[in-house]
Amino acid sequence: MNAAEHDASAAPQPMKLLVGVSGGIACYKTAALVSKLAQAGHEVTVAMTESATKFVTPLTFETLSGRPVYTSLWQHGEYSYAQHIELARWADRVVIAPATANLIAKVAHGICDDLLSTILCAVPQGTPLFAAPAMNADMWANPIVQKNLAVLKDELGYRFIGPGEGWQACRTSGAGRMSEPDEIYDAVTT
Repeated sequence: MNAAEHDASAAPQPMKLLVGVSGGIACYKTAALVSKLAQAGHEVTVAMTESATKFVTPLTFETLSGRPVYTSLWQHGEYSYAQHIELARWADRVVIAPATANLIAKVAHGICDDLLSTILCAVPQGTPLFAAPAMNADMWANPIVQKNLAVLKDELGYRFIGPGEGWQACRTSGAGRMSEPDEIYDAVTT
């Protein structure tokens, strides 16, 4: 085996990654994550909540991923029927970044009232699921949020990346800050 063949065999295989983006200021970090995943050769599809589109536009993610971005149950895309089911089945792995307290609660309780929560409910068992929580430190410490996180971990098999501690948009410092894109990338791709 020559050096080029050795390097190619050591490279990770491209994956189909669904990135769910919920509405929090940490969305700006998700743009860097999507860019890094696409540059590494992964096929990245982004599904956003309506709230997420208030922080970063779908066009940003479409440009970085080179693929359509999904924002509504009623949007026509690559699939002519049951788009949420097809997107859920398409993914080799799913990552939610940021995973807000609102989205975590929806997933924990099976609430499917937007495209992203509906896709997440339809992901086939056995598909690796990752979440990068992001919220204010007081929200992170809330016992209900912690119970919802336990449901995602213990009953649904989610793996959590972070959160970290640090400066937050509410002008305080504490736990709940979304992990950095490189940390999320490493967790999702290894």
